[in-house]
Amino acid sequence: MNDYERIAGVIRHLDEQRVQQPGLAELAERTGLSPFHFHRLFSSWAGVTPKDFLQCLTFVQVKERLRNGESVLDAALGAGLSGPGRLHDLCLNLESASPGEMKSGGAGWTLEAGFTLSPFGTCLGAEGPRGICHLSFVEAGGEAAAWRQLQADWPNAHLHRNDAAAARMGKQIFARRSGRILDRPLRAFVNGTLFQVRVWRALLRVPPGKLTTYRRVAAMAGRPDAARAVGTAVGRNPLAYLIPCHRVIRETGVIGDYRWGGIRKRAMVAWEAARNPPPVQRDAGAARTAGFED
Repeated sequence: MNDYERIAGVIRHLDEQRVQQPGLAELAERTGLSPFHFHRLFSSWAGVTPKDFLQCLTFVQVKERLRNGESVLDAALGAGLSGPGRLHDLCLNLESASPGEMKSGGAGWTLEAGFTLSPFGTCLGAEGPRGICHLSFVEAGGEAAAWRQLQADWPNAHLHRNDAAAARMGKQIFARRSGRILDRPLRAFVNGTLFQVRVWRALLRVPPGKLTTYRRVAAMAGRPDAARAVGTAVGRNPLAYLIPCHRVIRETGVIGDYRWGGIRKRAMVAWEAARNPPPVQRDAGAARTAGFED
C-alpha cells in the first residue's frame, strides 16, 4: 500500500463520518500507524498538518456562510477551497492535433510511456514528439488495462515502456513549487474536437486552489449555453491533473463525479486548497479539542 492509498482511506472515512469529525488517534488507527507516524506521513504527503487539510476537505465554514445568506457555491468556495491568486504551479503549452494528425493515430511516432507514483497514486504517462499526450491515474492491478487504453488512444504509435522517463515527468508535474513557475514550461499535445480543446484550454485558466462550475467553463469556452457538453468534454480529458478538470464542481457546490474516482478528486481539491489558503484565524484551542496538534 502506497502513501496515497493510506491517505485515500482516511479521506473516504472522513467523507462518511464528517459530522463526527474523527480525531487524530482514530485516523491513525485506520492506517495501522501510530498518531506520531500518521501525522508525519500526512504532513509529508499534503504539505500541511492533518488539521489544516481537513478544514479544507470538510467544508467547516459552509453552514455558517449559508446562514449568512451566501449561495451554496459561494459558501463552498469560501470554506477553504479558494484563496488569493498566486502564480500557477505549472506552465503548460497546450497544442491540439490537426485533422491529419488525428486521423493518423500517431503513425510514425514513438511514445515514451511508463508508470510512476504521484501524490494521488500510480500514474501512466506518455510523451511523444509534440509533448505529453497522456496522463491517467491507475488503480492497483489496473496497469494492463491502462496500457491497453493508451494503445487504443494512439493505435498507430509505437509504445516504448520507459518508467524512468515517466518518473521524471511525474516529478516535474507534481513538484512542490511555492509560487514559482517551472524553469522549463511543459509541452502537451491533445487529440480532441475543436470544442473539447476550447474547454480544456479554459480549464487551464482556473488557478490551483480555486474551483469553478460547468456553466462558467462553458462561458469561458465561448458557449455559455453548453454546460452539458462541457461535462462531456471534461470527462474525456486525456491529461489528468495537468488539465485540471478536478477543479470543476456542480452549480450546487457538490464536488461531483470524477473520471479517476471521487475520493481522488476530493484529495486533489483539498491538496491544492491547502497550498493556496485564504487568510484565516488559527484556533489552537479548537485544534486541541479535535485531537490535532500543529
